[in-house]
Amino acid sequence: MFAALFLLAGVTLFGSGCETTPEADFEDVRPADELYAEGQKVVAGTSILGLYTYVDSEHAIEIFQSIIDNYPYSEYAVLAELEIADAYFASGKYEEALTYYRDFGDLHPQNPKVPYSIYRSALCHAEQVRAPGRDQGPTKKALEFLDRLIVSFPNSEHAKDAERLWRELQIRSAEHIEGIADFYQSTGEYEAAAERYRGLLNGYPGLGLDPRVLFKLATCYEALIRLDEADRIYRTIVAHYPESPYAFRANMRVASNLEVAVPNAP
Repeated sequence: MFAALFLLAGVTLFGSGCETTPEADFEDVRPADELYAEGQKVVAGTSILGLYTYVDSEHAIEIFQSIIDNYPYSEYAVLAELEIADAYFASGKYEEALTYYRDFGDLHPQNPKVPYSIYRSALCHAEQVRAPGRDQGPTKKALEFLDRLIVSFPNSEHAKDAERLWRELQIRSAEHIEGIADFYQSTGEYEAAAERYRGLLNGYPGLGLDPRVLFKLATCYEALIRLDEADRIYRTIVAHYPESPYAFRANMRVASNLEVAVPNAP
């Protein structure tokens, strides 16, 4: 009898312990809207003496990530994805930002913010390009995103900015090729230089580089003693780009070539 009472008391105590486990042991998660508001406040930054705004990007990312982790199906989780991408971008971590921008478009193809994510993806690549002489891989990838935005979302509020950036990157790519051609020309490899100048004219028209590139191509032909071709190019420059600084120089070269072509009178 005593043993039974003792056992019953133990069961009662054990059961009582389970029932009274305080929920306070588990951290409460605030509502998604409150977390999102806090994250935006962190992103807005803290003014330092009215001269500088400090933004704790890492803390902001933690807050927005907590929304995604705890409220994955909330509208705030979708917004948080872009906020994280923007925070990474602002702190110069373009690869991390690109991952979030790209995933946003893949996961939410119907979201009205998709054009923004595409444009920012292009910017991530563009920011990684420093000079025409550097690796142009990021430039090509940026142009791919810009082409997609301009073609798929021509009426987007980001379309005009995309077109300006597209032109800037196209010029950068063209100048990269022109630099290679200039090097070949400077070392006397005129065929190699001419090939690249022709590629520029065919692949990058309408960027304002045509008169200069045509003039360089003509000088290569001169060096190769292909005077008829050089003469035609010089005349083209004079006829189609009369306001270009290369028109005067081209006109002088035409006269020079004529002097070479016409034999001295007896």
